[in-house]
Amino acid sequence: MPQLDNSLADKVLAGERLSVADALALYRAPLEELGALANARRKQIKAAAYGGRGNEIVTFIVDRNINYTNVCDVYCKFCAFYRTERDAGGYVITLEELDQKLQELSDIGGVQVLLQGGHHPSLGIDWYLSMLHHIRERFPHIAIHGFSPPEFQHFARVFGMPLREVLVQFKEAGLASIPGGGGEILVDRVRTQIAPRKCNTDQWLEVMDVAHGLGLTSSATMMFGHVETIEDRIEHLARLRQQQERSGGFTAFICWTFQPENTALKVQTVGAAEYLRTLALARLFLDNFENIQASWVTQGPKIGQLSLEYGANDFGSVMMEENVVSSAGAHFALQKEEIQTLIREAGYEPRIRDTRYRLLD
Repeated sequence: MPQLDNSLADKVLAGERLSVADALALYRAPLEELGALANARRKQIKAAAYGGRGNEIVTFIVDRNINYTNVCDVYCKFCAFYRTERDAGGYVITLEELDQKLQELSDIGGVQVLLQGGHHPSLGIDWYLSMLHHIRERFPHIAIHGFSPPEFQHFARVFGMPLREVLVQFKEAGLASIPGGGGEILVDRVRTQIAPRKCNTDQWLEVMDVAHGLGLTSSATMMFGHVETIEDRIEHLARLRQQQERSGGFTAFICWTFQPENTALKVQTVGAAEYLRTLALARLFLDNFENIQASWVTQGPKIGQLSLEYGANDFGSVMMEENVVSSAGAHFALQKEEIQTLIREAGYEPRIRDTRYRLLD
């Protein structure tokens, strides 16, 4: 493993923009050196936040992930969650079930609901708008963070409407922000291998571009460790960085490793070291992203804790429930107090945030 070039480290710490060649060189550096550099960069970026002491703070949010349906017609090879309309296990959530879940979230001080689902071929726009109106009226204190870019491209096709009009109507009905799900790897060669029926790279970015223009913020994600190359991962990061330059609406970046259990995609998976290496590289390359989130849901709480020394400044979400990656073999769960303890043990101050990373406590 080559040593980290001092001139490249100086370039990083000076806040200069990294090239693809720089990113490849950083990826090949010793893990501990790459992590130290990412940690230093995190401290630089966060120092000015939260009243000048942001580098001492690690945030998290109290929310719940609700999958409103598991019926889907894109059949991604990496997904163990979806069912077809004909399958016995397919479902669409009822308003009564939704209310019960949201009341449980409200009871623990939840401030956000993450709504995501399969690409249901039969649900019309009225069903979605009614759900959004219902949540906003019954639980106005809970922000709606929902519907990934592939879902919106699916909606535009099924509803027979322009993408922008779909987003406008969803926002008017109560949608506050958009999760970055469905990004996988933003390289079409990879996407056609693992999810050929899902939207392509430009379509994923189009949703974010239009949403940001309407004042909706979003997260950005990457699911890696399957058929992609290191160069593909860097191209993915480059496309996100370019989009952030154009529209500026990304609040955070989250990456996680492919979870293989019960999926049709049979590949050699990567471990915690590769996760930490990719996380650190993202912190350095995504110079216009303030927040990098740790993925304890897939990596476990201890690696999530270690992520705070590899560029992450956010510990994600309490979630309360998680159905997609758990279907593929990841079964980690944490309560609010456990997250606070993990953050304190790592030497940081835990603080609760909202969707836009404003401190609430």
